[in-house]
Amino acid sequence: MNSVYHTELSSHEETRCQFNGGRCAIKLGIDVHQDFYVVVTQEGGSNPKPPQRFCKEAFLHWAAKLKSTSGAEVYAVYEACGFGFSLQRQLSALCIQCYVVCPQKLDEANKRVKTDGLDAKALCLRLDRFVQGNRDALAIVRVPSEEEERSRAIHRQREQLVKVRKQIEAQGRSLMINHGLEPMQQWWKERTFSKLPLPGWMKELLGNTQPILIALQQKIAALTLQLQSAASAEQPRGLGKMTSVVIDREIGDWHRFNNRRQIASYTGLCPGEYSSGNTRIQSCVTKHGNPRLRAALVELAWRMVRFQPHYRGVRKWKERLANGALTTGAARKKAIVALARQLAVDLWRIRTSRLTQKQLGLEI
Repeated sequence: MNSVYHTELSSHEETRCQFNGGRCAIKLGIDVHQDFYVVVTQEGGSNPKPPQRFCKEAFLHWAAKLKSTSGAEVYAVYEACGFGFSLQRQLSALCIQCYVVCPQKLDEANKRVKTDGLDAKALCLRLDRFVQGNRDALAIVRVPSEEEERSRAIHRQREQLVKVRKQIEAQGRSLMINHGLEPMQQWWKERTFSKLPLPGWMKELLGNTQPILIALQQKIAALTLQLQSAASAEQPRGLGKMTSVVIDREIGDWHRFNNRRQIASYTGLCPGEYSSGNTRIQSCVTKHGNPRLRAALVELAWRMVRFQPHYRGVRKWKERLANGALTTGAARKKAIVALARQLAVDLWRIRTSRLTQKQLGLEI
């Protein structure tokens, strides 16, 4: 394990640094793993130092001592990963400005060489450009509050339970089909299961998973009731309590978007584009952003077509989305994506009190 690194600045470096009250800022590029961190340090505008490897506890101790002994501003950056935002919160508690960025290809020269040290160095160099004023050097991820994470974990767990229930239910139907029997939907429900015309051995196998499915359904129903009770009373017709809660909790803070372009971009429902010279090609949606939010908005858009015929977005795309419309399936999909994008913008206007539901043509 590397010893604690003490920052020492030469008089020439102190003269060269003009920011942070006459002291050089220190940048940390961190490659995060479950059991250890690989860190590359850069002081001011000097070359990055060789990578160092720390266990979690040792790194926090090292970072705290670096902050206290150097007297300089310390910045850190790491890629968003499956380990959450705990490291960002721990470093922020040490008065270290920590950024979380989107995962991306760090091998800009395409050398096809990837190591933890090279990744940490690339992050450190991008952080250096960001600190010096190049705001495009990092694609920063918003760090949600702990309360926001707790609230959205509820509907995400419900989503996971529904997925597991469907998988086990499908396995039971597959067993019936493999032996030439007619499959039955929701075969695991008590009344249906008692009347299944199956051989004894097969019913015994299905009986092993039936209690699991019943327990899963009970948990799903309880979580559904909990989420629906958290929805506001006055909702546009067709929005639905569950969908409303999912959209609000996935967004977190509606006020963090300054204009309609930002909220539309966050949904990932904007078309991709390839433009060069006189050529301009718009491709499929970027799918950049929150996939759960995107799925909820598309589902909501189909309901708006049925329950909100006077909504301006529905009127705009009525010719393509109406029942019996002479249009292709691809054209209908493009129209519903455009409607879902418009819904996201209008929900942002409602939640931030820019417009009312009545002004948008939504019926309560």
